[in-house]
Amino acid sequence: MSNKGEKDLEHNSPIGLCLPQLGRKAKTRPERLDGAAENYDKDGSGTGGRFVCALEMEMTNCSLHGDSKVDSVNCDGLVNRNCGDSAEVSVPLSYPGKRTTHMEGDDLYRLRDRKFLLEDKKRLCALALGTALLGILLMIIHAETCPIYYKPGSNVALIINCSISLSTGCLLILIIAFHYKDIRLFIIDHNQVDWRIAMTRHRVFVITLELLVCVIHPVGSYREVGLQVNSSSSAPLCVSSHDGEALLNLELLLSVLMFLRLYLVHRAILLHSKVLLSASYRSIGSLNNINFTFRFVLKVLMNKHPARTLLVFILFFWLTASWMLTLCERQAQAPTGHMDTALWLIAITFLTVGYGDVAPITSCGKAVCLFTGVMGVACTAMLVAIVTEKLALNKGEKHVHFFMLDIQISKRIRHAAANVLRECWLLHRTNLTKGNRGEHRRHQRCLLEAIRVFRHLRLRQRKLRDYVSEMVDLPKMQMIMCDLSANWNNSYRELEQRILSMEQKLDELSRCFQQTSELLSEVLRHRNPEIR
Repeated sequence: MSNKGEKDLEHNSPIGLCLPQLGRKAKTRPERLDGAAENYDKDGSGTGGRFVCALEMEMTNCSLHGDSKVDSVNCDGLVNRNCGDSAEVSVPLSYPGKRTTHMEGDDLYRLRDRKFLLEDKKRLCALALGTALLGILLMIIHAETCPIYYKPGSNVALIINCSISLSTGCLLILIIAFHYKDIRLFIIDHNQVDWRIAMTRHRVFVITLELLVCVIHPVGSYREVGLQVNSSSSAPLCVSSHDGEALLNLELLLSVLMFLRLYLVHRAILLHSKVLLSASYRSIGSLNNINFTFRFVLKVLMNKHPARTLLVFILFFWLTASWMLTLCERQAQAPTGHMDTALWLIAITFLTVGYGDVAPITSCGKAVCLFTGVMGVACTAMLVAIVTEKLALNKGEKHVHFFMLDIQISKRIRHAAANVLRECWLLHRTNLTKGNRGEHRRHQRCLLEAIRVFRHLRLRQRKLRDYVSEMVDLPKMQMIMCDLSANWNNSYRELEQRILSMEQKLDELSRCFQQTSELLSEVLRHRNPEIR
């Protein structure tokens, strides 16, 4: 009966029709197969377990060759799927309202989708950063070449402005696509929840803020060019003939604020770091409840390559701040509008020296110098910490150094003790001979000085040993405890062997006593037969 039921199920059941034809666009969900196998087992077949295994093997083999797609799930437990080429088959795999079991197939597909989404996020982040840098570069070209190449009636300014706007639009599209992938990743990580659950207030605020930051760019078009030239000033400016200085200030502010797009650098570093891409890092970090954020990646970089990371950041910051200062100071025709003077001012402000030979004039330039000073204090503190760490001794060097110091202090203590004994003897001899009072006072002073030196050296030795005792680390203590436990185990085994040998000897002695008593009784019986 069981074989007949299996054959009928293969030929008549939609499962038997669908499973062999699973291709790139069809799969059967494992939990509903479990429900079907249980139903089939309840109908009278004794091979339900084998049927479940066969279904699972068939599902695994078919699903490995292509992607799966679920079309619809109705309220009666009917799942509509694409089986084979284009036919849709309605398969009742479980009773309505019955809870199905979760199998490993879904987890494998979720991990695969998660991997693809992470790769897409990394690719979109790299493209967004490249687009942002392209827009900043076009803005710098526009600001630097405006007074040189732009002529009245020329369309070069309009072309560059349109290119900046086009790159901004592409950047906004990439940002939206990145957050779309992030929301899909959230849905996969939380077991296919509704996408509206992922849209929290914080996420909406972050997306809105990023879009506002990325949309900032200069949008003015220059129809006429007026050159403000001064022999002792910086490069001339492009001045609009419509709104005058107000439009120029707006263009200046928008150009400076375009550097806010560099926030994408930290996201690119995070997504392309070896820490996030390494499976061992992620596994050990998840076991220790560590969040792989940019702060953690920055700590790893500062720990592995501190000097290189800090040097790259300082040079990039100097160049960026210097150009921003020149852009701000060109409006006032100040000497700091030149790149060399701006570099000098940013350097001395960053290093908190401030010679006072040059100073910013405009409010924008003062803000740039203020921010440079704050960053200089922070970077100087990190630089001092890095130099201190590089100059510090490691554990082995500290042990050797303190061991040699202990030997030297021990020698000096022995010499100081010998000096104390010598001065005591000299003072005692002076008292016996009743010599000069001056010599007696001189020996007393020498004795007190020797005692002081001896006490000072003993105090230094005590402090040194206390510091060395604090340096004993946990692995060394663990090794000491392991050695002690091994010695105790060996002593215990030796004691057990000795106790066993004593027991054996006591048994032999008891046997000997018993034999001796028997011999004595026999001898006495032979000598005195009346005892019987």
